[in-house]
Amino acid sequence: MKLRQIAVAAFAASAALSALVPVTTAHAQAKEQFFPVLVYRTGAYAPNGVPFANGYVDYLKLVNERGGINGVKISYEECETGYATDRGVECYERLKGKGATVFQPLSTGITFALTEKAPNDKIPLITAGYGRSESADGGVFKWNFPIAGTYWVAADVLIQHIAKKEGGMDKLKGKKISLVYHDSPFGKEPIPLLQERAAQLGFQLNLLPVTAPGVEQKATWLQVRQNRPDYVLLWGWGVMNSTALKEAQATGYPREKMYGVWWAGAEPDVKDVGEGAKGYNAVTMQHGTETGAAVVKEVLSKLHEKGKGTGPKEEVGQVLYMRGLMSAMFAVEGVRAAQERYGKGKVVTGEQARWGYENLNLTQPKLDALGFKGVLRPISTSCQDHMGANWARVHTWNGSKWDFSSDWYQADEQIIKPMVKAAADKYAAEKKLTRRAGADCQS
Repeated sequence: MKLRQIAVAAFAASAALSALVPVTTAHAQAKEQFFPVLVYRTGAYAPNGVPFANGYVDYLKLVNERGGINGVKISYEECETGYATDRGVECYERLKGKGATVFQPLSTGITFALTEKAPNDKIPLITAGYGRSESADGGVFKWNFPIAGTYWVAADVLIQHIAKKEGGMDKLKGKKISLVYHDSPFGKEPIPLLQERAAQLGFQLNLLPVTAPGVEQKATWLQVRQNRPDYVLLWGWGVMNSTALKEAQATGYPREKMYGVWWAGAEPDVKDVGEGAKGYNAVTMQHGTETGAAVVKEVLSKLHEKGKGTGPKEEVGQVLYMRGLMSAMFAVEGVRAAQERYGKGKVVTGEQARWGYENLNLTQPKLDALGFKGVLRPISTSCQDHMGANWARVHTWNGSKWDFSSDWYQADEQIIKPMVKAAADKYAAEKKLTRRAGADCQS
């Protein structure tokens, strides 16, 4: 049996490598825009990393099928990080000199490391829905772009949603909310926002760290059972999420009282739990499962039906696949915006692409034309605002699929903006950085 598994794995690896050959060498050719693709198709987080990577690569292929970016074809190269910060940095160092347009680390830990490197190398970072929340402040973080949302946005929307269920913000006073979080930079990100909201609204916040990868949580859920919180927020990733749901089921904690971050609200998190996860909720990064979206239908018809797709056809349109698709779209549309300034039909540098990400204007008609109608709301970045949108919804697992269970929420900028500025100013002071002047916003 083991020999057969080894043979199958070897064949799959060989097939994957051979599939990459045409594109990994393509960026050496003229008139091609090169996108490095950091992935984790192996390791503890592979079940979540694979569909994201497949969606990301499929969108790059789709753009080429559409004729490229104003005629400029895309090339790419994958690099396996295993979700490890040191391997992510190695991938960055190996690929940055190949004409890299933008890096998407797909890890908050890797993001922290690359934030120190990107300004010197003049290569932008897109961290769509993850990374440093304060990097939304473009006045300090010139090269970071947490487009469409940060963990402070996610946490604030969840508090708003819970308050609405309770009958108003004032009804949260005296409530107990536990945060079960991945003990890493990713998991710690929402804590400042939740502490701010707890002080303001009077609820008790209990912090319960889980050691990565999160397969052992019995002690954590014993504390949940003893403390009997009114709600549990789950800031998990990978196997930690399904483990948490199984432990909640075992200890009798109601899944309808559990709310995950958008990295804890996808099919891999709940499919092995099935009915046992019914009622579990998660905030969405605008999109959810979008099998009916026009862009999904286009991917199926232009790629998968012609044998050009990446990964299984069945996952196209699922949550993490859509996250990868969306993230690739941001990367491409920033280049398109840069071409408006630096020349249509030209390959742009990373520095020029950075200008495009800072001047991204994805209006609803543009999004609809790209196939994202009903999936995303407008996103518009600027020199000071590198996030561009702060909208989210909540969806709920019905035992077999995700259904939206809320209308749109907008994060409270009266709370978040001062927090972002204070944290960005602190970072600038530590790194001896000066806030960008008005003239720099034009460069």
